[in-house]
Amino acid sequence: MTTPKLVSVVIPCYNQAGFMEETVNSVLNSIHPAVEIILINDGSTDNTEEIGKRLEGQNENVFYYYQQNSGPSVARNHGISKAKGIYILPLDSDDIISKDYISEAVKVFEKDAEVKVVYCEAEKFGEKSGRWHLKPFSLEALALNNMIFVSAVYKKADWERCGGYSEDMVWGREDWEFWISMLKNGGKVVKLSIIGFYYRIRSNSRRKGMTNERKEKIINYINTKHKDFIYKQLNGPLRFQRTHSRKYNSFLKMLGLLK
Repeated sequence: MTTPKLVSVVIPCYNQAGFMEETVNSVLNSIHPAVEIILINDGSTDNTEEIGKRLEGQNENVFYYYQQNSGPSVARNHGISKAKGIYILPLDSDDIISKDYISEAVKVFEKDAEVKVVYCEAEKFGEKSGRWHLKPFSLEALALNNMIFVSAVYKKADWERCGGYSEDMVWGREDWEFWISMLKNGGKVVKLSIIGFYYRIRSNSRRKGMTNERKEKIINYINTKHKDFIYKQLNGPLRFQRTHSRKYNSFLKMLGLLK
């Protein structure tokens, strides 16, 4: 009988103490027999430390760490650097997973060495509920937008190869840039048919704070860091009106205004 592969669930925590225990319990309820949970307190000012240390004391596979507030990319990289698992699952401290998500993801990796990312169907809960309808994955679609939520499973070795989450990308959407880094040079992506991830909707969520200025900075960052990939997929740079990028670039090339 083969030893089950260890999966490290990395949970950055910033002022969400009221949700942490529910999140951790959803992972502890996983049917996969080899899971560790790494809690990274990103400089919270609530009682995150109290709850994190209690959860660590109550569970031999929960590990708590503190860092000065540095943002989610630094927190995820910090947690993953501590991880002992072959596979990584990032999970925000207010979201939850199903008991079979990890086990089903590991089965996919064990069957096909070319798989880089496994994710699943998802539902929203909290202030809004219902199915989260995600567009199908393709590299061209990924160049335009992100359809893989942050809580997908991947190999720690691939995190190392692509340099981890960009710590200088502080405006949001760092998970999108991370998937581009990991997948632009190849690798299979598999979406499980199960509902394995539950995304909490809150009125003060980070996604709701997106401004045009931040959006422009994100687009400029991706255009600069991943120029070869973006130009290959979109025939030119990613535009502010992202959906029309390829058409606009092709039109400019036809007029000789874009090389």
